[in-house]
Amino acid sequence: MVMFLFLVVALAVVVAAVTLSVVSGGESGPLPEVAPERFQDPLPPDRPVHRADVDSLRFPLAPRGYRMADVDDALSRLGAELAERDSRIADLESALAGAQAAPHTSLAKPEPEDRP
Repeated sequence: MVMFLFLVVALAVVVAAVTLSVVSGGESGPLPEVAPERFQDPLPPDRPVHRADVDSLRFPLAPRGYRMADVDDALSRLGAELAERDSRIADLESALAGAQAAPHTSLAKPEPEDRP
């Protein structure tokens, strides 16, 4: 019975020591506040986005996956660039179709007529 009481007291002391250590933060004080990892947009602001830029795009992890705001910002940027490229392609295709439909004019120098 004495051994059982000794083990119960020892267990209570260990639990109390661990609880005090966690609550008080130990000898060095509480853990410092760490700024959350934020998304640093690797997409180039000064040129169009290339395939390699999209392949290298990585988002920081959040407790439940990725931060929705970071992903939404990147997707809206990519969507805007794709819409701009689609518009440019449509303009170029219509210009090409118009150029092909126009009558072909010869750029060759006309030959001089022989006069008697």
